[in-house]
Amino acid sequence: MASTAARHRRSLNVWPGYVDALATLLLSVVFLLTVFVVGQFFLSQELTGRDATLVRLNRQLADLTDLLALERSKRQGESEELRNLRSTLTAVEAERDQAKTQAEAATVSQGAAGTVDKQLDAERATTKRALTQVDLLNEQIAAMRRQLAALEDALAASETRDRESQVRIAELGSRLNVALAQKVQELARYRSDFFGRLRQILGNRTDIRVVGDRFVLQSEVLFPGGSATLKPEAGPELDRIAGAVADLAKQIPADLPWVLRVDGHTDARPIATPQFPSNWALSAARAIAVVQYLAAKGIAPQHLLAGAFGEFQPIDAGTTEDAYAKNRRIEMKLTER
Repeated sequence: MASTAARHRRSLNVWPGYVDALATLLLSVVFLLTVFVVGQFFLSQELTGRDATLVRLNRQLADLTDLLALERSKRQGESEELRNLRSTLTAVEAERDQAKTQAEAATVSQGAAGTVDKQLDAERATTKRALTQVDLLNEQIAAMRRQLAALEDALAASETRDRESQVRIAELGSRLNVALAQKVQELARYRSDFFGRLRQILGNRTDIRVVGDRFVLQSEVLFPGGSATLKPEAGPELDRIAGAVADLAKQIPADLPWVLRVDGHTDARPIATPQFPSNWALSAARAIAVVQYLAAKGIAPQHLLAGAFGEFQPIDAGTTEDAYAKNRRIEMKLTER
């Protein structure tokens, strides 16, 4: 009886240890979840600030570009006016010189005809008019020179503002390129997550593979030969892909311009039917069929893009059945719009 009671007490003493272990595990999980939520909050704040900076930089760049265009137009008008004034100045100076010559000739004629009163009076009147005209022309030339100097100063100031604007535009362009590069890197991270998720979902299949930055499905997985109608058995494959895209769409920020591009490809053997007059038509119809299926599964149409390449982008240049089969494919790529 004593032995039985002792065993009973030892079995009862085990439970507090289990409770402590479970409590410790629960606290660890709560701590990790708290760290994850806080990290997501700060990441969201950082992305929001970066997007606001990108919008402000784009607006400043547009304003500076408009200002530069206005300055260039103004400088072009001032240059044209300067050329006109210089031309007018040259003509006025020539007219002044001609008037001086006439005045001098009139003075000489006046001395030679000293005995003829009427001719002398006429020559004196002509001389007086010529001198008056010379004085007027001199005043006009002085005014034009002052205006010319003012225009040259305005052109110099405009060129200075132009150079300063060019420097500011270059700086803003550099900052804008950095912001855009950050957006591209962010999209690349989501693309990597997308491909990783699809690999887990679809497994190691030879007819579905990753080539570079594209996810490639052989056409035979989705379509009968020479047709753009999806096979019934293609539904589960596309459903898994649609699910992965839908999960990813919830994580990508709303202001990140992304699309899932679906490209259709055929082999090099020509097709000419009433429904598909060319390989281009067949590849386009297949890409559109996949896009429409994904849209019907809840993927936003503004994030879907259908492309057609026909036989013009082969991945195997051979003429064997195996090469033809590789080239008949649907490619999916997560990219920027």
